[in-house]
Amino acid sequence: MIEESTIDKEGDLFPEESLKEVVEAGVFYGRKKTKTHPKMKPYVLTNRGGIEIINLYKTLEGLEQSMNFVKAKAQGVILLLGTQPAAFQRIVKLAQEFGYPYVVSRWLGGTLTNFKIISKRVEYLKKLRADAATGVFEKYTKKERAIIESKMNHLEEVLGGLENLNRLPDVLLVVDPNLHTTAVREAKRLKIPVLAFANIDGDPSDLDYFVVGNNKSRKSVEWFLGKMEQAMREGKSATPAGPVMPVEETAVNVS
Repeated sequence: MIEESTIDKEGDLFPEESLKEVVEAGVFYGRKKTKTHPKMKPYVLTNRGGIEIINLYKTLEGLEQSMNFVKAKAQGVILLLGTQPAAFQRIVKLAQEFGYPYVVSRWLGGTLTNFKIISKRVEYLKKLRADAATGVFEKYTKKERAIIESKMNHLEEVLGGLENLNRLPDVLLVVDPNLHTTAVREAKRLKIPVLAFANIDGDPSDLDYFVVGNNKSRKSVEWFLGKMEQAMREGKSATPAGPVMPVEETAVNVS
């Protein structure tokens, strides 16, 4: 890691426009000093008006590592998680564009650790959708249809984004891991890498990759997810390495 004493030299490591972009997005706002997690102190540059200011060179360092990781995993399954208003609209957009599963309402406990059960509920939701589309429910009474529709709406709320989760994900990408500790614990229990946009008030121990920044601001979250989108697009467009073809042996006539 880069030491704070070399901050004057750090500017050479990243283009000036990158730093300007991060500043304009307000990524540098941390939390009050009393809320800063001890393990996040190396990511604090200074304090202004009682608010910790994040060292943006650390942010850009983490961003570079995170984007490289996302590029490498983009052709797999990335589960996107972000329930706060600043995140969920962009997450849905990303998921729809790249075909990833997502959660933007609330995390249902056991989504990963009880994956088989959750998968059955997702299949049930798909069946309800199909039945509704083909008019199967028309044979029921108005009251019965209302009950079915209520159940379907509930399943849509908690499971609607998981229809593409046909296996355990390769990555859990989460905005503000402090809000989603259950999801992070489930991922770590199953050894699924966690990548997060985290502020300085959280414990980074359970995060495999993280970008430090203001994860409460819509503009800041948009910046982070925009960078993840860029990495996903580059990773999706990359040609996967094909299998190594065996060298064809020449038959020898021994007759």
